[in-house]
Amino acid sequence: ETTEMTDREEAEIQISELDLLSSMFPYEEEFIVTDQLAVAELKHYVENESAEMPSSKVQFILNVKPEVSNASMVEFSMACALPFKYPAVLPEITVRSSFLSRSQQIHLNSDLKTYLMQNCNGEPCMLSAREWVKDHAAAYIDKELSASSVTTSNAVPSEDTTFTRLWIYSHHIYNKQKRKNIIDWAKELSLSGFSMPGKPGVVCVEGLQSSCEEFWSRIRRLTWKRILIRHREDVSLEGGGHAEIQKQRKFSTLEEKCFDAHGARGNHMDLGQLYRFLEEKGCADVFQMYFGVEGH
Repeated sequence: ETTEMTDREEAEIQISELDLLSSMFPYEEEFIVTDQLAVAELKHYVENESAEMPSSKVQFILNVKPEVSNASMVEFSMACALPFKYPAVLPEITVRSSFLSRSQQIHLNSDLKTYLMQNCNGEPCMLSAREWVKDHAAAYIDKELSASSVTTSNAVPSEDTTFTRLWIYSHHIYNKQKRKNIIDWAKELSLSGFSMPGKPGVVCVEGLQSSCEEFWSRIRRLTWKRILIRHREDVSLEGGGHAEIQKQRKFSTLEEKCFDAHGARGNHMDLGQLYRFLEEKGCADVFQMYFGVEGH
């Protein structure tokens, strides 16, 4: 005796799962059926013995905001198609986000597929797929496949012979995770400089141009009220060797500088101290670019 589902049973399951999704996610920004005709055909097929198999798959989009404290702006969209034999076969899902690089997106989708293969044996699984994305997808934004990071570190000196210093301004930097990212990423990319948390937030990084640009692209993907590069210095290096790079640096490492906080939340920095620190490093002119006033 065969336990396989008939085509009509599969179609009925698809319709009830779609009904469940639309009752759980009534708003278009969370769940939207992109092909209403396919759904109408599917319903017609279930209700009429003589109806032919539908000609196109049901397609819809589920948008997911992950549960991550500092990722309030990140959104993942799951473009889904249900093959006629679903749930006997897996759904076709592609997860995308503007925050994912191409390699991160491939990595994420292949892991989701593995999860579905291991966990969805003939059962409707759209909700568990959505849960998986909600719980796991944000972690892929910071995951670079090891292969790609290896190539960048080895291939640096030959083609990149510009030394860059970026002066980044943020409305404020309080979040501990961001402060940790700034320090960790600078270290990973061999950048020196300093970070001044509080309001306003000031970050300076210096090192190879490609590393500075990678740092900026990661930083600006985080959620900020306002963040911009206030000033940028580029120096062409002769030969671009390690010694040349070291010679250009005005800072030895990247450290977080806290200048006697004062102010209502205890996080407004003493800009006079910042000015003296910059002056010491030979960067006093930058102070005016940041704050539009002569130092004191």
